[in-house]
Amino acid sequence: MAGKYAEKRVLQAYQCDRYGNVRPLILMNELQGVADTNAEVLGCGRSYLIEHNIAWVVTHYLVDIVEMPREGEELSFITWPSSYDGLRAFRDFEVRGSDGRLMVRATSQWILIDMKRRRPIRADDSLPSWPIISERAWDRKFEKFPDFDAEKTHVFKCRFDDIDVNQHINNAVYAVWATESVGYVYRNQHVLKSIELNFKKEISPDTPEVSVDVAIDGLVTRHKIRTGDTEHAYVICTWEEIKK
Repeated sequence: MAGKYAEKRVLQAYQCDRYGNVRPLILMNELQGVADTNAEVLGCGRSYLIEHNIAWVVTHYLVDIVEMPREGEELSFITWPSSYDGLRAFRDFEVRGSDGRLMVRATSQWILIDMKRRRPIRADDSLPSWPIISERAWDRKFEKFPDFDAEKTHVFKCRFDDIDVNQHINNAVYAVWATESVGYVYRNQHVLKSIELNFKKEISPDTPEVSVDVAIDGLVTRHKIRTGDTEHAYVICTWEEIKK
């Protein structure tokens, strides 16, 4: 773990679902939180970004749940910058149990944008250099998600509490929309095993509602999050049946 950043948390009851498993919203927010803190430590976090009117924007999150974190477990959230190619920065994550066992692994892809022009810029022209640890938590490529034929569409209201301090719908909310859109019966019978998100366009805070197109193929569900004809994200979830 040399050079990696880690924070410990004890998973609380209010952070878990009816079966004591971590809620997708909590898992995604904890990953985001530890990434934000590590970026701040490295000198390329929110304070520096605000001062220079630039921002990190995530394009992909790929999250593999090896073992579902459960209520009462002391978890170590670990993250590190894993690569950089000029325009794209890559950050990896692990979540480990109190005994060190791997419970979640994840990887993510980010771009830096000029907030005034809303255009991507090179991070090495705009940020202090940061150390890279060339190790992957989950060795996956970031690819465009294939389109699909929707079986149904679920409509969600955009709530005031979905808006973050960056004045757009928080990234973790997309995971909630995807996992909720399968419906209560399916969700009650399955536990999440992986969630892969491809963000395409942010959703503004004054958006009244979003549509989530859904296709369910056994233990794989596909989701397209959109407003009208504008596509904002694609999500792929894999699940496991709950054995009762």
